[in-house]
Amino acid sequence: MYQCHRGNEEHRRCIVACMVKAAYVLESDRATMDRTEELAPAWWESFGFHLENELREQKSPIFETIYGAIFKYVPCPRAPPHPRAPRYVVAFRGTMCKHREWSVATQDLYLDFKILTNKLKKRTRSKLACGAVDKLMDDEAGLGSADVWLAGHSLGASLALDVGRDMMERRELNLPTFLFNPPQVSLTAAMNLLNAQDVAKRHLHFTSYFFKAGAATVSGCHRERMDKLFDRFSPWVPNLYLHEKDWICQGFIDYFELRQQFMDRFRCVGSKSMTLSYRDMLWSLLGKDKERPHLLPSAMLWKTAQTSLDAHGLQQWWKPSGELGLGAGTRYSYPVPQA
Repeated sequence: MYQCHRGNEEHRRCIVACMVKAAYVLESDRATMDRTEELAPAWWESFGFHLENELREQKSPIFETIYGAIFKYVPCPRAPPHPRAPRYVVAFRGTMCKHREWSVATQDLYLDFKILTNKLKKRTRSKLACGAVDKLMDDEAGLGSADVWLAGHSLGASLALDVGRDMMERRELNLPTFLFNPPQVSLTAAMNLLNAQDVAKRHLHFTSYFFKAGAATVSGCHRERMDKLFDRFSPWVPNLYLHEKDWICQGFIDYFELRQQFMDRFRCVGSKSMTLSYRDMLWSLLGKDKERPHLLPSAMLWKTAQTSLDAHGLQQWWKPSGELGLGAGTRYSYPVPQA
């Protein structure tokens, strides 16, 4: 674990968050058709990005939605391109509960439920998202891992997480990933809803890690598979932007911070349990291989606790770092380095 100072992080975060906002705007424009075609693109083009492709999900003649977009970096011809800019940003919007089309709002909420049951990656939208990035990587000659960025907010963050994991697992492509308020489903989230004290959460987590270490001895095949997945995913370090008061995503804060604390104190035990979840071990006993999306080997955490902000809102993430109180990000790695 180490601290990462801001550098260009603020500029990068604000632009990527605006790309995700653009995905929301595109869907809103599609549904209302009230705005001129020139109005929405003006501000993302000011960053040097052009809309390359809208990502659409159409399940029937009465259901269609834009769930994301691909933006291409086209720098001004009078200025040199930024040396660290991506060639493409793939952005995914989140849930639109107040959408004027009930079918879109209902489908978004249905996918939120699928996140709870760990089945989002089997849904059409997740498969379409993975296919769109696959096609982009195949069709554009010379694209490397650093050339395509993934980004999403809320439900869209879960989609970006699925795509990033898929690219690492199948193609070993380490795509820079930016997740704003990603949902985290675990017991920790439930404890946060109950306003559990930090001491109680730490004791529960530590006890759980000890039990998992014991269970690992009787689930050898599943643990071996998860160890291999963690080794494969470990070079991928997605950026997680989290609000400490957002119960939807704050479980990621507890997951990484308490994992690190446990590893600092009980390294031998922790190395056996950090890749496991109870539900996955139960499924393995039933002959099914599953893994929790929140079991990330590595991540860069950026967290804020500003109470004046909408804790789950996207708009907070294009504010200056000083206003957010972000300071330095914290990187959590696997294998966990020695303290």
